[in-house]
Amino acid sequence: MKSILLVGLGRFGRHIAEKLYELDHQVMAIDRKEERVDAVMPFVTNGQIGDSTNEDFLMSLGIGNFDVCIVAIGDDFQSSLETTSLLKEMGAKLVVSRAAGDVQAKFLLRNGADEIVYPERQLANWTAIRYSSDHIFDYIELDEEHAIFEIQVPKEWIGKTVGELDIRKKYNINIMALKQEGKLELSITPDTSIAEGQTMLVLGRNKEVQKVFHI
Repeated sequence: MKSILLVGLGRFGRHIAEKLYELDHQVMAIDRKEERVDAVMPFVTNGQIGDSTNEDFLMSLGIGNFDVCIVAIGDDFQSSLETTSLLKEMGAKLVVSRAAGDVQAKFLLRNGADEIVYPERQLANWTAIRYSSDHIFDYIELDEEHAIFEIQVPKEWIGKTVGELDIRKKYNINIMALKQEGKLELSITPDTSIAEGQTMLVLGRNKEVQKVFHI
């Protein structure tokens, strides 16, 4: 369990709060708008109405006590930048800030952000890849070149073992898990047989995965 400060409770911030609640973390949520704070109270440990660019207000929260500070402000970049800077100045251990693009990311990183998230870009990438192919059921980007894909098992692979396919040696792609009816089989060995109705989670370079599975 981690102690997390969540700044900004628009749609993005609210979704973060709900997921952190599911993961059983302690969350302090703050926003300028009372209705936004009220909306997330069922999902957070505590909520405060206040201006995150106000140094005295932030100081009162005990920033150094949080494991992670997430700046989810999306409608006011100036406030996001000031908040990020103040958090770092006050001894925040880890500051994760939301950016809409590379220019914003550069300013945020220069002013105290340890890491950047691009919710719109990441969702756009996922949507484009997920729905541009009939073979992909999910997609997790790891970096610019690598990703984990949930892929439909090719018909010619059904009934064969992972060792027989040997795609790691042939294509430098790893089978991470097999999935059937929502259940994951994570103990993959060379003797693991691939059955009809399964999907597979594979890790590799994007270009190699696309080539092997004809994406």
